[in-house]
Amino acid sequence: MRKVEYLTDGNGQKKAVVVPIALWRQILPQDDGTEEALSETMADYCLGKAMDEAKEDLVYNKTDAMAYLAK
Repeated sequence: MRKVEYLTDGNGQKKAVVVPIALWRQILPQDDGTEEALSETMADYCLGKAMDEAKEDLVYNKTDAMAYLAK
């Protein structure tokens, strides 16, 4: 199990995350550690997770979804 750690300020508020290098390389396999690359990769990951969850928990059936989109 990979352990993600949090860095906190003097008041105990989370300020940063320490990610194990193995996990970091899964997130950014091209090793482009720029803020823009990380932001895009994280957005893609989160969107993918949301889409996977949506497949498992349908709120609308296809007919209802199409009617909603037509509004």
